[in-house]
Amino acid sequence: MTEKKAYYITTPIYYPNSNLHIGNTYTSVIADVLKRYKNLKGFDAYLTTGTDEHGQKIMRTALDAGTSPQKFVDIIAEETKELWKKLEIDYDTFIRSTEDQHEKDVAEIFTKLYEKGDIYKGEYKGYYCTPCETFWTESQLEDGHCPDCGREVEYQEEETYFFRLSKYTDRLKELFKEHPEFLEPQFRQKEMLNNFIDKGLSDLSVTRNSFDWGVDVPFDNEHVVYVWIDALSCYLSAIGYGDDKAKFERYWPAGVHLIGKDIVRFHTIIWPALLMALDLPLPEKVFAHGWILFDNDKMSKSKGNIMYPEPLVDLYGVDALKFYMLREFNFGSDGNFSARKYMERYNSDLVNDLGNLVSRTTSMIAKYNGGEVRKGTVSDSFDDELITLAEETYTKFNKLMDEFNFNAALEAVWTLIRRANKYVDETEPWILGRDEANKERLDRVLYNLAETIRIVAQLIEPVMKNTTATILEKIGTDNKGFESAGEFGLLEEGARVSKGANLFDRLDIDKELVKLHEANGALIEKRLNKNKKEDEESKEEYIDFEDFTKVDLVVGKILEAKEHPNADKLLVFKVDIGEDEPRTIVSGIKKWYAPEDLLGKNVIVVRNLAPRKMRGIESQGMLLAADFDDDLSLLSTLEDLKPGAKVS
Repeated sequence: MTEKKAYYITTPIYYPNSNLHIGNTYTSVIADVLKRYKNLKGFDAYLTTGTDEHGQKIMRTALDAGTSPQKFVDIIAEETKELWKKLEIDYDTFIRSTEDQHEKDVAEIFTKLYEKGDIYKGEYKGYYCTPCETFWTESQLEDGHCPDCGREVEYQEEETYFFRLSKYTDRLKELFKEHPEFLEPQFRQKEMLNNFIDKGLSDLSVTRNSFDWGVDVPFDNEHVVYVWIDALSCYLSAIGYGDDKAKFERYWPAGVHLIGKDIVRFHTIIWPALLMALDLPLPEKVFAHGWILFDNDKMSKSKGNIMYPEPLVDLYGVDALKFYMLREFNFGSDGNFSARKYMERYNSDLVNDLGNLVSRTTSMIAKYNGGEVRKGTVSDSFDDELITLAEETYTKFNKLMDEFNFNAALEAVWTLIRRANKYVDETEPWILGRDEANKERLDRVLYNLAETIRIVAQLIEPVMKNTTATILEKIGTDNKGFESAGEFGLLEEGARVSKGANLFDRLDIDKELVKLHEANGALIEKRLNKNKKEDEESKEEYIDFEDFTKVDLVVGKILEAKEHPNADKLLVFKVDIGEDEPRTIVSGIKKWYAPEDLLGKNVIVVRNLAPRKMRGIESQGMLLAADFDDDLSLLSTLEDLKPGAKVS
């Protein structure tokens, strides 16, 4: 038996700073459909999605919410998984950038690049956009703001490690020239060449040292690896880069990275250059889709124009949502979401076209043949037209799906559905049924309709798998496989149909609009109240005296002070607190004090703080200090008290 060909699909590694709206979920819906399609075509398709959980923006968001970054991203990651479950996203790996193995992989990748000479230490001076996590030169700013998101930027001077992106300029030009299929839609290639590559690429800052929420640089613990190496490497670690060589070699390179248009530069300039530096093959394709807009504006929590997917699924089913997202929007361009348009297409395509065809056909087979499918023997030219179109639709659907032209692929199927409905009007089964002499012709007409429905059900399975199962059950047959849609006449004679409930029920649009907006509004309100409650719970509260007495504060005398051997900001102290042995305490105060200035000084020590290692040295307590506006002072005593004196 021939081994299935592997095909690796990725979504963006989502930034988990809030709940995902319908625009955010678009890529994952497409990825899920593409995976199902490839598997149905005989591939071994593998889908990775996940969350990018490091960085300054996450740290600030978590602190604003009154929680730790890890707890914050844990909650969002689980909520994202629950959403994918609701949307029936059939992913294989949900990668989180805070996972131990991924952090090991990032450290290994960074070290490889450094040892190769493609990463070097320097200083960055420029403007930083926290939401975009991007540095900009002054000339790149637009009216003093971030050219990507339009928000304010902060001027920063910071020691950093750089990746030699400029070194790969010529190879990137060659990539775009020799492999035009690498980036689609093709107009995006021109954007990358004209706006970035041809203007000359600057080396890229790939570490930060102004915060610590990230993967430590293995050989310099004052720095954390910056988002582009960290997040992009998720595509590798998700398939075993550092711990499963066989799996990695099976699925890499990726068949396609599916991304939004706002991160094209990172995936088609930075990412290929990093892979070139690592001597790894490049992905076959990066496909950048447009945004789903709301009233022709990008969806945003701050703008209040968010439509969440959950109410749409709860009210109208997951298949209807997936159908709409693929049918309504051209994958490479922006699309405008309209609740009214959603319901109009639901009524026209799902109720009037598909639902009506299934209902008419099963009803007539029940009426004229007692629910049993019979092939009949009398044909005419109407049959030939329908059968030819059905067979052509399979070929056309495959071609368009392979081209990522999803809306046109579904339109091809609906052209067949509409032709079948027209076929009913042309052949007039209700008239044929009046005369027993027409029985063989009637049976043939009804068979052609049922077989067309079977082919339609097989074709839409990548998008609407639940609907496929329901249709096949209604016409009394099993799933014969996606490729069976290419052959007309496979529906068994004697299959028994069952009309049952409608496939889709007609919507009263005005009433449903009210219902949908109420459900979406209630979800928004619930999430706002949840955040508000968490904010209130995070506010400072009074403590009881008993709580205060749990903290054991004593006077200590500094006997020894020296610099930490593995950290630029830490000092290591030996402190006498009245015990048999002095305590080792590590403190991040080197910026304000030289070690020799503190010898013999009295300090206030938290004696019962749990020990913890700081850059390899265990700290057995904490020195108390006061700070304001970047000024810091250790707490001491007015009199020279004996070490171990109780502070109360």
